[in-house]
Order: sequence, then C-alpha cells, then structure tokens
Amino acid sequence: MPHAFETDGAKIYAQSFSIIRSEADLARFGEDEEPVVVRMIHAAGLVGLEKHVRFTPGMATAARAALEAGAPILCDARMVSQGITRARLPAQNEIICTLHDPEVIDLASRLSTTRSAAALELWRPHLAGSVVAIGNAPTALFHLLNMLEDKDCPRPAAIIGCPVGFVGAAESKAALLSEAPVPALVVEGRLGGSAVTVAAVNALASSKE
Repeated sequence: MPHAFETDGAKIYAQSFSIIRSEADLARFGEDEEPVVVRMIHAAGLVGLEKHVRFTPGMATAARAALEAGAPILCDARMVSQGITRARLPAQNEIICTLHDPEVIDLASRLSTTRSAAALELWRPHLAGSVVAIGNAPTALFHLLNMLEDKDCPRPAAIIGCPVGFVGAAESKAALLSEAPVPALVVEGRLGGSAVTVAAVNALASSKE
C-alpha cells in the first residue's frame, strides 16, 4: 500500500512549529527571541535544545537592526554561508566566507593555527557592524575573541556563536558569554552546528515562519 503523508510544505512548517511550541519550554525567551529559538529547535529536530540557548541582552534586536541596515554576514564555513536563505535577507546582505581564500593556508601556517581561525583575519575589512555566524569551528570563535581584545579591531553588531564539537566548543562559547564583547547568541556545551546557526540567521533576517 502507498504511504499517506502530508505534502503541503506550508502545513508541515506550521504543524512543526506548533508541536515545538507545545513541547518546548520557551517561557524565558522574549518576544523577539522566541521565533529564533523555535527555528533552531526545528533545524536540530531537538526539543530540549532551548535549555542550552542563551542570548545576551538586546542581541536579537541588535542583529535584526544590523541586517535591516545592510550588514554583511560573516560565516566560518560554507555549510553556514550556503544555508542562509537569500530571499529572507532584508537588504540583499552580502554573505562572506573566507575559509577557502587562497591566502588562508599561508596565514594558518604563519599564525600556527587552524585554517578556520586564520580565515577570520580576512574578515577585518568587513567586520564593523557585521553579523557573525560561527557554526562549525571553535577555533574560529576563540580567534575572533582574541581579535576583539584589540581595541582597534572593528566590532561586529552581533555574534551567533554556535560551534559544535567535543574539543573547545563548550569553552569557546562560555568565553563569548563571559566576555560579551558585543551582543551574542550561543548554544551552550557541545551542541550547535551549521544547521542551527543557519536557522538563527534566517530567523533574525525575517519574522516570517
């Protein structure tokens, strides 16, 4: 017998978000934060993720305002940059991922670090007022924090810091929350990843679901 299943994409989305809102504990999130968390849960397929999501005060407002003003989105990995829905962006925002720039291999060697971290050095001309989306490499987030210790380094408008993994992921996000150089959003601990980070960007870019 053929399988019967829902084929209306809009209904699938609506039902998915309804299930998430009925099962997840979203009470502590503000009106501007809740749609972001719902999309992050949806991307991960994990009710319970909300327990690990942390916004610094004003992050969602700052990120949305920056995007509406045309801020570029700086991504640590192509999985992040390629996942962002261009049609959702409010100002045809430029999406930048420098990981595969030809300069990066030499930069990583000279700086004795990973390519993911070294690639951030190429962000400097774009960093001021940007929205940063780090969803893969803890070394990238650590390197960004080190860059921002320099008072002359341009400041992004907001950082989505959700690198995933077992080495450095939890520590890099804890450092971001502790230092809070700019408004930030993280998924604490080992959880995170490109899909969750992309979901946050897409939600901040538009309130539509």
